[in-house]
Amino acid sequence: MARILINEDDAAFAQMLQKFLIRNNFEVLVSHTGADAENKIKEGNLQLVITDLRLPNYDGLDLVSALQGKIPIIVMTGYAEVASAVKAMKMGAYDYISKPFTPDQMLAVIDGALHVKPLEPKVKSADKNQEKELQVQRAQQGVSSDKTTGLLLVSDATQKLEEYISLVAPTDMSVLIIGESGTGKEVTAKAIHEKSLRKEQPFVALDCGAIPKELASSEFFGHLKGSFTGAIADKIGSFEAANGGTLFLDEVGNLSYENQMQLLRALQERKIKRIGSNKEINVDVRILSATNEDLKAAVEKGTFREDLYHRLNEFSLQIPALKDRHGDLKAFATYFLEKFNGKLGKQVADFSPEVWNVFNTYTWPGNIRELQNVIQRAVLLSTENTIEIHTLPAELLEKKDVPKDFGALSKADFEKEQIINALKKTNYNKSKAAKLLQVTRKTLYNRINYYDLDVL
Repeated sequence: MARILINEDDAAFAQMLQKFLIRNNFEVLVSHTGADAENKIKEGNLQLVITDLRLPNYDGLDLVSALQGKIPIIVMTGYAEVASAVKAMKMGAYDYISKPFTPDQMLAVIDGALHVKPLEPKVKSADKNQEKELQVQRAQQGVSSDKTTGLLLVSDATQKLEEYISLVAPTDMSVLIIGESGTGKEVTAKAIHEKSLRKEQPFVALDCGAIPKELASSEFFGHLKGSFTGAIADKIGSFEAANGGTLFLDEVGNLSYENQMQLLRALQERKIKRIGSNKEINVDVRILSATNEDLKAAVEKGTFREDLYHRLNEFSLQIPALKDRHGDLKAFATYFLEKFNGKLGKQVADFSPEVWNVFNTYTWPGNIRELQNVIQRAVLLSTENTIEIHTLPAELLEKKDVPKDFGALSKADFEKEQIINALKKTNYNKSKAAKLLQVTRKTLYNRINYYDLDVL
């Protein structure tokens, strides 16, 4: 497990980023000053440092200079200053990322920093060619970009999805994107934005599942310095940052009831106030939201506001699971093979027939994200010209011991027994039980309700 230090003076933002990275299996430390960051670095055992460039009484470039390339470092800037980013990379930083950034953008840069050697600076004197030089270096190292992948996807499910995206994108309708984890909901949101009339304006993504309840207002609307403990500087919220463009609310079903009310009010009035301010700010944003939960069921249970549900769901898109996108698997697999060849410095040409057979028979409960992780691992482990079966994770090779010839009653009994055993093994943690069963949490809830199981 990689150990990461976040050096960020905005306590609310740092906490949100820390929680998000912990959810993605990183060990994360946080410091709010340059001096504290230097002390934590001296303690050792860090694999990566992520630091803001603008800190009170401290320049993030000083930290880059102090590390001298000993630990990969990613610099964050809310100012998108190319000159500062170039200077940081000349001094040894691995990469930079401009705020606001999406979760996938941050994970991509972190992945590159942990698996690829730091960039060798080639930037000349500060002039109009600096940004181009920087982009070339990043492309050579395989760093992800927002450009289209050029994938040729042919499945009926994908073609229908593309048709719906083309129809709804030019409108200002709020779109609710529904799909299992790993199906590419944020990619779909970006595609809608890129085909909309707002494509030249900001696209801001907010992971609602990573926001603590008490910090949600600050993330939505911003705050003034001193408005609460930890507010040591003014902060622009996501609504204001996305003004004129698109605000993407990922995992919107995880918002608390109180935060749902605040969001509904902002959508109705199209005005926001920063915490600690009496000044109203008019905002013009298009809302795209995503969930892998059954929001209709949440409305019926009273855990999600019905009025907010209808505000978000002017149009809905169902993202197909990978197992239902017949014909697309090969395109995705080939794309990821080329991607990780570049990032890991390999030259693996293809997949063996045995691997293709496994890929085509596996159900891919983690969808496209799982496929990406499997191929990255396989490329890393490969020493031959093709991906061989021994490089695949054990779970892809395990045959599910499910009885097939005993009729509906015994199949139901078997499934109930599997669910109960998984819940017991995880101390009735439904998220962990769903992972153990290789199904989504939504599917597990549905099966529990279907069998009327007393999970307590």
